[in-house]
Amino acid sequence: MKTKALVAIGLATTLLLTGCGRSDGGDGAQKEGAALTDGKASGTVNVWAQAAEAEALPKLLEEFEAENPDVTVKVTAIPWEAAHNKYQTAIAGGSAPDVAHMGTTWMGDFGYAFDPVPAEIDTSGFFPGPLGTTEVDGANVGVPWYVDTRMVYYRTDLAAQAGFETFPETWDGFKQLAQAFQSKAGAKFGVNLPTGGPDSFQSMLSFPWSNGAELINADDTEWTFDTPEMVSALEYYQSFFTEGIADPNVVTDPGADVSAFVDGSTPMLFAGPSMIGQLTAAGGPEFADKYTVARVPAQTSSTSFTGGGDLVVFKDTDNRDASWKLVKWLAQPEIQVKWNRLAGDLPAVAESWDTPELAADEKLAEFGDQLTDTNSPPTVATWTQVGAAADTELEKIVKAGKSPAEAMKALQSAADSLGTGD
Repeated sequence: MKTKALVAIGLATTLLLTGCGRSDGGDGAQKEGAALTDGKASGTVNVWAQAAEAEALPKLLEEFEAENPDVTVKVTAIPWEAAHNKYQTAIAGGSAPDVAHMGTTWMGDFGYAFDPVPAEIDTSGFFPGPLGTTEVDGANVGVPWYVDTRMVYYRTDLAAQAGFETFPETWDGFKQLAQAFQSKAGAKFGVNLPTGGPDSFQSMLSFPWSNGAELINADDTEWTFDTPEMVSALEYYQSFFTEGIADPNVVTDPGADVSAFVDGSTPMLFAGPSMIGQLTAAGGPEFADKYTVARVPAQTSSTSFTGGGDLVVFKDTDNRDASWKLVKWLAQPEIQVKWNRLAGDLPAVAESWDTPELAADEKLAEFGDQLTDTNSPPTVATWTQVGAAADTELEKIVKAGKSPAEAMKALQSAADSLGTGD
């Protein structure tokens, strides 16, 4: 698995170097930020960050401040649940920080307030999916800081009982494994799947994307929910609930999915890399031998959701030069590896994955492989509202048995009414 991941990462790097960098398209928006000065950073840089990243960042920045003795970086922790409103208020009031840790799905909401990336920051080494989250109106207005992608976690010990020595890579095989977990390995449900609520729709997007569906057209002007590819993917998804393979009333309390995975009652789920630590805490170090991760099941592709965090500099910063120098420093491959050690976040720079500590970790190497085929919601101003409408329709599909065709027709209408923010 390590070799496959490294080969795939090398391919991704090659693709990036041959044209997946910043776009020069668009309709007259500034595409590249002004040049940075030579020399070290100086002055004060105010950074807002969320959750664990805000807690870990000051330790990492000790090195940046040592390399730039005339700079001071102040980190303010913002709770994720309050962050969107806080950024919105700060931008409107002219009190935004210099640098911010931005959720990838918020880039379209606030992109108008971000400074375009200067030429001194080379974006060619980032994975294409994460880099795509920073593009707003044809310009890159931030850089990926860390990445998060979803993979299938499954119990290898119970899969063996069910007659599967390897993970089935197709939709048909995936469903057969889930059924076999129930019929042959004593599981109550074969897989844990999102059923509705905040961000549930984007959490199951690997199914539509792997079926060739898209959320929006190529120039981000028209939503594309009501398509055969989207509808058939949701029909497949719905079948897990109508056939009793997944629980439509699954408990969503924190840790419930972890407990069900560890006790074997639901031995398969989709999650990001942070799940590894949660499973170790719940099952103990020896539990690592009872499960592994696999790429999302394929139909026409094996495309997973990519999220994580981006770094942005606000246009009205009082210290633009030092702010971008800080972002540039955080985007270095060796610093991204150090950040992984400190915070556990996965590097967004492909070169970072060549380091032995990442390449030798079998589960993390598989995440590196999945990162070569990812997608993300469009960076348009209305995605937050459209995504909420999609969450509602998904819940109707799962819990009320609504026809996916009717649900997507309703979602298309709602999305068309909201537009794309142009």
